[in-house]
Amino acid sequence: MINEIKEKSSKKMEVCVKNFQIHINQIRTGRASPDLLNNIYIDYFGVRTPLRQISNIVVEDFHTLKINVFDESITNLIKKSILNSKLDLNPISYGKDIRIPLPSLTEDRRKDLIKLVRSEAENSRILIRNIRRDTNDKVKHFLKNKIISLDQERNMQNNIQSLTDKFIKIIDNILCKKEQELMQF
Repeated sequence: MINEIKEKSSKKMEVCVKNFQIHINQIRTGRASPDLLNNIYIDYFGVRTPLRQISNIVVEDFHTLKINVFDESITNLIKKSILNSKLDLNPISYGKDIRIPLPSLTEDRRKDLIKLVRSEAENSRILIRNIRRDTNDKVKHFLKNKIISLDQERNMQNNIQSLTDKFIKIIDNILCKKEQELMQF
């Protein structure tokens, strides 16, 4: 039972780290990446469809993405969706294809992105600490109902704290790498 609680907490913390990593990867660093457009959805025949399902997104060069649209009739819809996103991108149509030049980042924009990344990191740390708190509450409940002993409770709380420290360190490492990536000119 105690091991199940520890496993569940560990899995929840892993999910927090994965979600943080996914969100951080979507913050652009001036380098073209198809992942940048993962959150773009198009209303395709009344169905909200991800852009990657109705087109092929490739890196044309270091600062340009190329979208090869499967159905030419939705090219304008795709352009509007990209323009309406908060990515500050300006798509250009070339017949059936759409090219998206990525502007180079200014120092002010880099600093703003670093603030955003740090904020996301802190939110992820808070989520991990909340998981720790909830798990410790469950363990205290077991102690109160005499399902476990006092030694088991202390041991479990120490294990949960070490798990928390481990996952917070992972988040800090991801944050450090992203900050370095953002500050490269």
